[in-house]
Amino acid sequence: MNRLEKIDPQTWHRREHFEHYRTRVPCTYAITTEIDVTAMRSALKRSSRKTYIAQVWALASVVNQRQEFRLSLDDDGEPAIWDGLHPAFTVFNDANETFSCVWARFDDDFGRFHDEAAELLLKHRYATSMFPQGSLPPNVFDVSSLPWTDFTGFTLQIAKGWAHFQPIFTLGRYIERAGRTLLPLAVQIHHAAADGFHTARLINDLRALVAEPDWID
Repeated sequence: MNRLEKIDPQTWHRREHFEHYRTRVPCTYAITTEIDVTAMRSALKRSSRKTYIAQVWALASVVNQRQEFRLSLDDDGEPAIWDGLHPAFTVFNDANETFSCVWARFDDDFGRFHDEAAELLLKHRYATSMFPQGSLPPNVFDVSSLPWTDFTGFTLQIAKGWAHFQPIFTLGRYIERAGRTLLPLAVQIHHAAADGFHTARLINDLRALVAEPDWID
């Protein structure tokens, strides 16, 4: 999954919106919400799979279902769609209180993805460089985790980030409420790539996926 597919600007239904939010009113927006992960958490407790990796895989799964979240620019600066994105995610070094960013190739099979990601997290848990695997490939999206706190709002301020169209996700600490387990989730996205409708649909895709966690084995 490393191929960019060009978009025909004459037939692209989002051409006007893309150009408006890319050049006239360049902006990103963020949505913060809570995801009910009660069923997924129960399934993980019955398995040997790691929670963080399951969260990352679920995000990668829904991102790859929707082409607006795989939008990028080709070498000529024209809009194009990646045929797939891979997650880049953080691993925290407790000793020096810094993090590293690693990435794993997305796989539709959660088990295969889990094993590769678990090996990466174990290998680089004491890494002191920010990118221990070297430069990230161009077709990744970012996932960060803040397991030390829950939150009701989260916004990134990206200087000169007007050419960054891949979504950025931030996860918080679980919240227990009325017998349910809720996961704070913030989504940051370039408005040229997706409107609120598209981001809301992505969030609903995620809610449906974690509510039926038969993919966890």
